[in-house]
Amino acid sequence: MPTITAVIRVKAGEEAVMKAALLDVAAHVQASEPETLDFFLSQDAEDPCRFTTYERFADTAAMDRHNGSEAVAKFFAIAKPILDGEVVLVTAEEFSRKT
Repeated sequence: MPTITAVIRVKAGEEAVMKAALLDVAAHVQASEPETLDFFLSQDAEDPCRFTTYERFADTAAMDRHNGSEAVAKFFAIAKPILDGEVVLVTAEEFSRKT
């Protein structure tokens, strides 16, 4: 199962903008992407400028559809000016999980 983990750092003072942009993507995923199996968002408790996403997809085609969606493009348009460094993306193949 393909997964993506993203670590996103924003400039101080932009945390609310990032949180809202991520929640917009989550709403799109919930409404329109049944093959995006999970879409987790978190904000670091000790460093509120650091956000993490963890995304699980039914297959590579579902991941590609998500990454190519208008919602993801809109997210990056909002995020780019407020990022503090590069987004760290890790694309992996899940091989175990707690059920």
